[in-house]
Amino acid sequence: MQIPFSPPFINENIELEVLDALRSGWITSGPKVKALEQEVCNYTNAEACLCVNSATSAMMLVLHWYGVKKGDEVIVPAYTYCATALAVMHLGATPIMVDVEDDFNISVSKIKLAISSRTKAIMPVDFAGWPCNYSEINKLINEPEIKQKFKAETEQQKKLQRILVLSDAAHSFGAVYNNKKLGTAADITIFSFHAVKNLTTAEGGAICLNLPLPFNNNDVYATLRLWSLNGQTKDAFSKSKAGSWRYDIVYPGFKMNLPDVLAAIGLAQIKEYNEVLLKERKRVFDFYSKTFSNYSWAMLPPYDVPNASSSYHLYPLRIKDINEEQRDRIIEKIAETGVAVNVHFQPLPLLTVFKQMGYDINNFPSAYNNYKAEISLPIYPQLNNNKCTYIVDNVVNAIKEVLING
Repeated sequence: MQIPFSPPFINENIELEVLDALRSGWITSGPKVKALEQEVCNYTNAEACLCVNSATSAMMLVLHWYGVKKGDEVIVPAYTYCATALAVMHLGATPIMVDVEDDFNISVSKIKLAISSRTKAIMPVDFAGWPCNYSEINKLINEPEIKQKFKAETEQQKKLQRILVLSDAAHSFGAVYNNKKLGTAADITIFSFHAVKNLTTAEGGAICLNLPLPFNNNDVYATLRLWSLNGQTKDAFSKSKAGSWRYDIVYPGFKMNLPDVLAAIGLAQIKEYNEVLLKERKRVFDFYSKTFSNYSWAMLPPYDVPNASSSYHLYPLRIKDINEEQRDRIIEKIAETGVAVNVHFQPLPLLTVFKQMGYDINNFPSAYNNYKAEISLPIYPQLNNNKCTYIVDNVVNAIKEVLING
């Protein structure tokens, strides 16, 4: 049996929505993007949402809007995908990495130690779809001694008067925190709609705005939208109308817009997200957890507490008391059975770009300990229980073989 790691979920409804975009004669940014933005607002309860061409672009756009520049610092977890830190670096700022907790998410106590007078933003990452401790992060950035450290230099920074909390929620569309769908737990929340994500547009991302007063989130949306379209006062859809060709460029912006033909995929998926995609991912997640709970070597991922639940984006299984070399051999043996598994993630300090900047994995022991024992299992709606059984059986056999044979 061949089981891929993360194929996209495509059904007839999605095909029809994409076909509708193709037949409309309009395939770049237009009405389907606007419809998807509204659906995301409805789902998350965010005041405004801008869809763009990737979560990486979204992070860069927001940080640029907040005035992050060379000499500034942005706190990120050491355990994340490279885009979190690269978005900071693309603006000339410095990513300040801190260690994570046993649940894979950023340590609030380590954040506090890393804050300096140059800190402009904190970017917590909801690893695997499990929400970070936003209550404690929001409490921390409002502590008097932390606010006193903050040096406001731009118009937006002077309005907020504190560190910006920018959630990298690439994994967590549909997760729940404090009994609310994620999207309003931070000042700004960014989702990824990449091909392997729970909700996809093939490539894409969304910026959910939840800034406090005196900000007007709809005004911020308008600014970000303008900047994502090269600073052009009319989008292509508006310009295409008879007699509406004239436009102006009022800001040296970027090209980050999401096209309608891609938005159509997400628009169809979000309409059945809770009842199909999220529900079926939870079924697979629960199947794994119930089965692996019978094994003393298994460390199960967090996914459910009274006021919070995961989006079930990944199933990061950890095996107790193994080293990196044993983990890699387990993966090789699983692959021999036709089951594709993965590792999320290599901590940033293990990657060449960050090593060359002086980051040392020895300073992030929790991140490394999580990484060396982690194997991500396939989790998506198309996995029926027979396939789940096949996956579990081969994972268990591979682990037993490596542990027993050394």
